[in-house]
Amino acid sequence: MHNKTLAELSAALQQSEVSSEELTRHLLQRIQSLDGKLNALVTVTEEHALAQARQADALRQAGNAGPMTGLPLIHKDIFCTDGVKTSCGSKMLDNFIAPYDATIVAKCKAAGMVMLGKSNMDEFAMGSSNETSFYGPVHNPWDLDAVPGGSSGGSAAAVAARLSPVATGTDTGGSIRQPAALCGVTGLKPTYGRVSRYGMIAFASSLDQAGPMTRSAEDAAMMLNVMAGFDERDSTSVEKAVPDYTQTLNDSLKGLKIGLPKEYFGEGMDQAVIDVINTAIKQYQELGAEVIEISLPNFALAVPAYYVVAPAECSSNLSRFDGVRFGYRCENPKDLQDFYERSRGEGFGAEVKRRIMIGTYALSAGYYDAYYLKAQKLRRLISDDFHKAFEQVDVIMSATAPTVAFKLGEKTDDPVTMYLSDINTIAVNLAGLPGMSIPAGFVNGLPVGLQIIGNYFDEQRLLNVAHQYQQVTQWHQQSPQDFA
Repeated sequence: MHNKTLAELSAALQQSEVSSEELTRHLLQRIQSLDGKLNALVTVTEEHALAQARQADALRQAGNAGPMTGLPLIHKDIFCTDGVKTSCGSKMLDNFIAPYDATIVAKCKAAGMVMLGKSNMDEFAMGSSNETSFYGPVHNPWDLDAVPGGSSGGSAAAVAARLSPVATGTDTGGSIRQPAALCGVTGLKPTYGRVSRYGMIAFASSLDQAGPMTRSAEDAAMMLNVMAGFDERDSTSVEKAVPDYTQTLNDSLKGLKIGLPKEYFGEGMDQAVIDVINTAIKQYQELGAEVIEISLPNFALAVPAYYVVAPAECSSNLSRFDGVRFGYRCENPKDLQDFYERSRGEGFGAEVKRRIMIGTYALSAGYYDAYYLKAQKLRRLISDDFHKAFEQVDVIMSATAPTVAFKLGEKTDDPVTMYLSDINTIAVNLAGLPGMSIPAGFVNGLPVGLQIIGNYFDEQRLLNVAHQYQQVTQWHQQSPQDFA
């Protein structure tokens, strides 16, 4: 049962082949027996899940069930969940019980979905390997000595290990797509503003976007149907009609124009990964697509621009965590100054402190124009590059990550090398575009992800392009041997 996709489980529930309670108990048992190897979950909500499952079964018996009723999922521990700990992977929020649901959580509840628990993540979503979590690193189910990617590594590992058919994630600079690639699952980062950010604890407000992590593109389309839509409580939410993302999955790719940016296939890329991507591109050509070489000349500026903009916004957003209203507070402070300094110093981890300090410096008097303002100008140039590219092509493709999953601890002492893990994904966030990663093959037994980038609000095309590839390949159906 755990090897079925979300679409297959939906059909099984509708045909009464299994009840939601049976499915939920099965997956909770897998979590109990297998997550000790992975550390993918921070919180398991067993009683809550079983209660939701029984409610879903009652709705189905009464004839009031929808396509998602009774389907299980895991939420990244960055989304507020009413009455359940929401830690953001940080000591700072280890004792925080959210008093309300994030919009995404509320939408999934309204659809009748069952929350199994909350997934581990890099602290405050800051990291590329899921090693900065207060709760310890997440392990990649394909190689327990390797990282799963970050910051949504817990969600990616849980889906890859078949602990849940779907998990939610957030993507600030690649944090859905990069772990999806490293764990061999499908991850979708929608257009900025397509999915509400209300109740999602902010890292970098102009970059953060929530999305689904699933086994297949079809499952991602089903989830986006639930997650997408305008939310008046989110000032960054875009008031735009939401299509049925499952309706166009089977459209032909004949005549599709695929752009291959030469900058994404150059220095720093593992040649074995490039070979896998080139094989995937050939498969698209066999499906009727046309390949066009393009250029994104400001590609090299994405990482430096991002690591000014994101820390600056993080510095502002995390100023609220001071020990006064909620979260961690130090013991026996000498005075108010000591209280602030020690609460933040003891509550935040090293990577979060590093980014707060960088961001505060970039925003300080005398440096704002030199760093933050200049980074925003570079951001516009990067966005313009994509705009010009989409005048020629329908989608852009590349490797999601420059290498397969690296070993735990391999890059923790070298932050710059770690930051370059997201070199292929960051520009998409700076431009606010939709992007996704799908499994495309293996190198040395570890998954490789193919990144597909679309134009604004063109998620239907992305999902169609991904689904058609998955109809003629089986990479997305592979599962780690120890978790089959």
